[in-house]
Amino acid sequence: MNRTLYTLLFHLGLPLIALRLWLRARKAPAYAQRIGERFARGLPMMQQGGIWVHAVSVGESIAAAPMVRALLARYPHLPLTITCMTPTGSERIRSMFANEPRVQHCYLPYDFPWAAARFLDHVRPKIGVIMETELWPNHIHQCAKRGIPTVLANARLSERSARGYAKFARLTRPMLAEMSLIAVQTETEAQRFRDLGAHPECVQVTGSIKFDLTVDPQLLSRAARQRADWQTLDRPVWIAASTHAGEDEVVLSAHRQVLAHHPDALLILVPRHPERFDSVYELVRQQGFTGVRRSSGEPVTRETAVLVGDTMGELLFLYALADIAFVGGSLVPNGGHNLLEPAALDKPVLSGPHLFNFLEIAALLRNAGALKESSDAVGLAAAVQGLIEQPDQAKAMADAGLAVIKANQGALSKLLDGIGGLLR
Repeated sequence: MNRTLYTLLFHLGLPLIALRLWLRARKAPAYAQRIGERFARGLPMMQQGGIWVHAVSVGESIAAAPMVRALLARYPHLPLTITCMTPTGSERIRSMFANEPRVQHCYLPYDFPWAAARFLDHVRPKIGVIMETELWPNHIHQCAKRGIPTVLANARLSERSARGYAKFARLTRPMLAEMSLIAVQTETEAQRFRDLGAHPECVQVTGSIKFDLTVDPQLLSRAARQRADWQTLDRPVWIAASTHAGEDEVVLSAHRQVLAHHPDALLILVPRHPERFDSVYELVRQQGFTGVRRSSGEPVTRETAVLVGDTMGELLFLYALADIAFVGGSLVPNGGHNLLEPAALDKPVLSGPHLFNFLEIAALLRNAGALKESSDAVGLAAAVQGLIEQPDQAKAMADAGLAVIKANQGALSKLLDGIGGLLR
């Protein structure tokens, strides 16, 4: 398949795209809003001539935040346009940069050549920075036609994904050859990109910028005050964050077992997607737990067993409230989520076994003794209970996680240097 055939198939798939939007809007009404932006229609007024950053959803938006802030500081005369594909990503971008007038935002149009061209003509960026592995052939080609350098930042490419791209070499090879810089996390991934057709001189191993996160001291102070207000300073608090369908039942079962030994334990349960907030809260009630929704503003009391984190933009704060952190998307084969956020907040980190999206990071934390994995409710409960009853072990895990983060920082600086070399 070449780009011409790909584009034809993409156009033929328009009814499926519309159906997918409609189905998603039934669960998450925000998908029915701003549809014009997805076709480069009705784009908001924007300053031109700046830096365009694309982060597909919430995880990539969070990973991009330190880079965006560094770019704002390094290029104070340039606007930054941040695009994404999901309402949750859009909400996170807006909340993170609400007070930064140079940051502008819209959805990235679908990968039709005419939509990509209209978007680029509207924004006229000096450079495009795409987070991780969100590769769109027509967007990249339209950038190349206009002489706009494109960077793949914090790039990841699993063996499975590489095999998939290799099946469409006539599409993949020219697309990668048009990229100006591919900043990858590991040498293994670098070689995969080279094998697929990227110019070797354009592929650089920079490491993961996810290690270059910083924690606002005010966040920790606010969390300490919140726990004091809730009178939970002497209660064991653990969080299960970014959970997916099929995990909440396991987490609640584990919490029930923890409560059998520590009746005052509090669980903060944070579903990954907002369309599941209501159903997860109902599940908590159905299973007989005394629950409170974070969005309600109701205080946590001695009787509260579960706090449902149903707000956007608060995950780091909710992590900071906890003593122990479980990262979801890992008890089901979803591939896991960012393990470094709780580690950076000095928390011992727990997960399930499905971590294929974070293999290298998981290995670093596991080998350092900063990560414990469980595959079911019994194992998760035992891990949580063990850390509650052995605070020295919990502290050792937390310290090991922080050490891993500090030892692997520096990727952001390398990436910024690479971007700077293309911004002429």
